[in-house]
Amino acid sequence: MSQQNQFVPLEIAVLTVSDSRTLETDKSGQVLVDLLEGDGHRLADRQIVPDDIYQIRARVSHWIADPAVQAVITTGGTGFTGRDGTPEAVRPLLDKVMDGFGELFRALSYEDIGTSTMQSRALAGVANGTFVFCLPGSTGACRDGWNKLLSPQLDYRTRPCNLVEVMPRLKE
Repeated sequence: MSQQNQFVPLEIAVLTVSDSRTLETDKSGQVLVDLLEGDGHRLADRQIVPDDIYQIRARVSHWIADPAVQAVITTGGTGFTGRDGTPEAVRPLLDKVMDGFGELFRALSYEDIGTSTMQSRALAGVANGTFVFCLPGSTGACRDGWNKLLSPQLDYRTRPCNLVEVMPRLKE
């Protein structure tokens, strides 16, 4: 952390992809909200959509078109079942894929869940100047994704570099 830069709170939207969860039963989405707000960021919006690529894509598209939303985090739909379609919904929206996010997420997950991490299709990238991060649907994956990857990279004080400092240049 650098003492020279001041913390910059971001407006972050959270999307839970699930056929069965409600706001009352959505533990993973709530974990993300609690963590991002605990770090000083602001919740721009929170929604739940079914495991349907078109509904996922529509919600994420809405947020990336909104200049007030600076980052989107999805939870769920990153596995291999027939209904898991978050990467297929989001990837076409991305201007650039952040390959290192998925690679690092799986490397960190390997420490906890071993070879089962190869089933994770965690994904991230940039769309219309908005960061988009797709995490698995478990609370553990959301905690690890936030605490080990997103929190430090969405903090302007992180050195040697962070995602916040490149935000002004994302649409160049």
